[in-house]
Amino acid sequence: MAITLTETAATRVRTFLENRGKGVGLRLGVKTTGCSGMAYVLEFVDELNDEDEVFEDHGVKVIIDKKSLVYLDGTQLDYVKEGLNEGFEFNNPNSKGECGCGESFNV
Repeated sequence: MAITLTETAATRVRTFLENRGKGVGLRLGVKTTGCSGMAYVLEFVDELNDEDEVFEDHGVKVIIDKKSLVYLDGTQLDYVKEGLNEGFEFNNPNSKGECGCGESFNV
């Protein structure tokens, strides 16, 4: 089981953490919502929980709870810029489809 980051995503996360002045890493998760059923959750973590799984890639700790890991195992997080748009992109091999607006996915 693993979650990975591209170098571009890792650089962006490190920049966010440095600007915050605190934090041990980035939490990835899922929540039930949207037209397709599940949405990705990203948040900075200041303290680890006992049930957290921690992966490290390119010097960044990626924290995920065990329930979300089932849906995100093998996912690579990237950071992309296209024209005026920029943001994190999930390359999730478990996703069977996404809604038209791109805000949610199903497995």
